[in-house]
Amino acid sequence: MLSTPEGFRMLVNNYSQPLYWHVRRLVVSHDDAQDVLQETFLKVYKSLSTLREIASLKAWLYRIATNEAMRMLGRNTPASCSIDDAGADLLALKADDYTDYTHLEAVRLQQAINSLPAKQRVAFNLRYYDDMSYEDIAQVTDSTPSNVKVNYHLAKNKIIKYLDSHD
Repeated sequence: MLSTPEGFRMLVNNYSQPLYWHVRRLVVSHDDAQDVLQETFLKVYKSLSTLREIASLKAWLYRIATNEAMRMLGRNTPASCSIDDAGADLLALKADDYTDYTHLEAVRLQQAINSLPAKQRVAFNLRYYDDMSYEDIAQVTDSTPSNVKVNYHLAKNKIIKYLDSHD
């Protein structure tokens, strides 16, 4: 069903928006998120025949999107980003027409999330924004549920610390 043009169109219609926002939270820029989403759906289309279970469709899609976002981040940014470096990203965020930055707390939360290492950022975003289970996140990240829990809790604690120190 998914390998038919109608099935693929339905898949794109159902998952474009949630995948866009997932990717957008990782790469920040609207244009980069659009590029990643396009690459994601190209890979999905080429790989539909490898999908074994329809039950794992969501995790499979998020895994491809996450890998594409990480690949883009690896091409566009240095390997590590400190909290101090996040200021430059914030200027780019504020110039983005697609984001409402009138709420200071939302800006600070995004700065805190962007300061996290990639594994923690992905685990936090998938759990907090996409409400995924630890098991599904483990499938997306090719990890174990216990590692995902550790990364999520480390991320949460770092975010709290970041927000507390920037009052």
